Amino acid sequence: MTMTIAVVTAIGLVGLGLNVPRIGSARIWLATVTPLASIIGSGFLVAAPLLARVAGPYAVLVMAALCAGAFLIGSAIRYNILAVEPVLAGSRPGPRSLPAMERGAELILSLSYLISICFYIQLMSAFALDGFGVHHQLAGKLFATAVIGSLGLLGLLRGFGRLQALEEHAVVMKLAVIAGLLTGLLLFDVSSTNLTPVAVPAIDLHAVRVGLGALLIIQGFETSRYLGHVYSPEERVRSMRYAQIIASAIYVMFMVLAIDFLDPTQPADETAIIHYSERIDVVLPVFLIIGAVAAQLSAAIADFVGGAGILVEALPVRERWVYPAIAAAAIVLTWSLNVFEVLTLASRGFAAYYLIQCVEALMLAWPERSAGRIAAFGTGALLSAATLVFGLPTA
Repeated sequence: MTMTIAVVTAIGLVGLGLNVPRIGSARIWLATVTPLASIIGSGFLVAAPLLARVAGPYAVLVMAALCAGAFLIGSAIRYNILAVEPVLAGSRPGPRSLPAMERGAELILSLSYLISICFYIQLMSAFALDGFGVHHQLAGKLFATAVIGSLGLLGLLRGFGRLQALEEHAVVMKLAVIAGLLTGLLLFDVSSTNLTPVAVPAIDLHAVRVGLGALLIIQGFETSRYLGHVYSPEERVRSMRYAQIIASAIYVMFMVLAIDFLDPTQPADETAIIHYSERIDVVLPVFLIIGAVAAQLSAAIADFVGGAGILVEALPVRERWVYPAIAAAAIVLTWSLNVFEVLTLASRGFAAYYLIQCVEALMLAWPERSAGRIAAFGTGALLSAATLVFGLPTA
């Protein structure tokens, strides 16, 4: 009973705190919501079991390294918001190849977003229908179609603001559930005397490739780059930085608290943490299912508005008409392809996009002779290239 009270209290405090008008209505928080929603998506559920399987007790260090690597890549994109966008707008001179590189990167990213939207919504449908004991594939596709269509219609009729409001509610719900999970894990670790340290697995090439692929678990911060029709460059830079810091703290803290009671021999799927949580408290699985649904929805909306931002930036089209177009394409993809099979292409696409962004940042930073920036962007480029070539997609 004490554990239940603590978990529910943590969920309630975070939920209420983020709904305080001074926080919930703050412009910088609203700008942070989209990248944060995308970073903490389906990957949060699978991150700890996956890294426990491939890295054992070193999973915490691996997660910290992945977050640091993602922050380096994010620094390149933040630099590009301030340096590349003026070149594309014609207000600053730059390499002639830059516009073509950027358009290529945006095409790759938009296709990856489309696949991701379908993946998130279908995963959300599976979690939601599972709660009612429905496991039929047709029912899942019909449910996913209804959700995607509703998002497209909402964007058409009410625009970005209403989509962002829905996204914010889902993010608050997700963060509240995560607070409850972390609280439960902390109390469980403190009170348990029979925790078994995770054994060190064999570190081979496959483990390294899975570790590289895990970088894409914390993908999504780049969505800030494509909110220029709503937020200023400075706001987007700050919001991306805040989102990465918050998400990194959550991922590393989660890994620290969870590592000693994970079983590396168990499958590292999206339901693993929900099953583990039964050992902590009876109410946690219910909240985690709710959090999982919120995570998929918020991540899908983040990619939805990110994809819309790309199209608005690239084409002479009104923003509201972009949303139903994306929804229509996502619905066609949902019914014509097995999204889980083509998800590998989306993962490669994100890695390729990051590589191009880091190269662009290097091209503009090189004449400045800033050793720090060149080192950061160069490291980000190498990490992105390694992920593209060797990484095994995980989510």
